[in-house]
Amino acid sequence: MIIKEVAVNEYLTKSNLPSSDYVINPYIGCPHGCKYCYASFMKRFTGHKEDWGTFIDIKRSDKKINLKKISKKTVFLSSVTDCYNPLEEKYKITRNILEQLVNSDCYLSISTKSKLILRDIDLLKKIKNLTVSMSINTLDENFRKDMDSASTIKERLDTLKELHNHGIRTVLFMSPIFPYITEWKEIIEESKNYIDEYWFENLNLRGQYKTDIMNYIEKKYPEYYDKYVDLYKKNKKEYWNSLANEINIYCENHNIHYINYFYHEELVKNKKES
Repeated sequence: MIIKEVAVNEYLTKSNLPSSDYVINPYIGCPHGCKYCYASFMKRFTGHKEDWGTFIDIKRSDKKINLKKISKKTVFLSSVTDCYNPLEEKYKITRNILEQLVNSDCYLSISTKSKLILRDIDLLKKIKNLTVSMSINTLDENFRKDMDSASTIKERLDTLKELHNHGIRTVLFMSPIFPYITEWKEIIEESKNYIDEYWFENLNLRGQYKTDIMNYIEKKYPEYYDKYVDLYKKNKKEYWNSLANEINIYCENHNIHYINYFYHEELVKNKKES
């Protein structure tokens, strides 16, 4: 892992995400090295030549977060890194940021794949409007190992349960859903007693990792390869339209709170236009 510290003017950045006004990314890069990570596009702007998952920049800023600026606004921590990646245990950049946000009245959403977030339970319980989402897209630990080096599926589920038991609003972010592989109903049944809301997002493939994922599917799930070709090379959308409808009906019939982000690009476009 290539590690370096970089000075930045501030942590707060205006967001183009459909559900966030601001984002905070305490790090550049991410050691989790998720094979499907869209954030790998960041290398175009940061000048990194290394493979995604092999480098991380530790952001340092002396400027305090302007709490007036984010008053009643939505803030997302983080959008292109995991704020609880393994380096956070040493550098505590995220913890320092949370210490500043304790007295904020913003609507803070934290997304992670790491059980390390439980270290900061003392601060999390003090934050007024907090949601913690944990990304889980399988119950198969072998598949998880093929895709990332973050916490195990059991550790993520246990973390969500612990957060829920401390009165923190929990979200299971089922992202990205791998066609024919992600067992979405089973994930809901496994976790529904301690999840306040489910978010769903489909697998988007672009750039270099599109080739990597397609090669992986051809090798490990050859029975689905032709279907992936239809989805990602022929751009057929029938599967996603059908699955989105099935998820919507299932959640509504079971009184499950959810948000469907299948059409993320359209949501971003609509936000920009508005």
